[in-house]
Amino acid sequence: MRVLVTVASRHGATREMGTEVAAQLRAAGHDVDEIDPDDVEHVEPYDAAVLGSAVYVGRLALGLRDLVDRQAGQLRQRPVWLFWSGPVGDPPVPATTPDDVTDIARTVGARDVAVFAGRLDRDGLNISERALVALTRAETGDFRDLEAVRTWSQEIVRALRSVEQGV
Repeated sequence: MRVLVTVASRHGATREMGTEVAAQLRAAGHDVDEIDPDDVEHVEPYDAAVLGSAVYVGRLALGLRDLVDRQAGQLRQRPVWLFWSGPVGDPPVPATTPDDVTDIARTVGARDVAVFAGRLDRDGLNISERALVALTRAETGDFRDLEAVRTWSQEIVRALRSVEQGV
């Protein structure tokens, strides 16, 4: 199957998760394109899609939201999975799901939505991002669990196998 993996990531940590998803799909024999959401013109050529986004200030990244606005009808016509990252710390905070995650999942008919802890490197932040981090008292560090990303990716591989077999 031809699969689109598109991830909105401001500082690269969430994009690395998308790369893990793409690698698992490729290893299972799928033809995978990794394209930034702003560069996706059409989803029509794809049999399935995996959408990913970092969450900033309680919202999915604008690039992913714009892609869904542009391509919602086409996305609904194929299997779609959605993941987001953003919680940091131990335990990860915030513990709540942003409202737009639920809205986007409903809009595209996502088969599954996963949340993964993120990475926060204060050195890579601009001044307004640093101010926000200071207000929220977010913990610095890399809290990502790439093994959890790979495990979730294998669930997608199994689901795509069922789609291919018409189950």
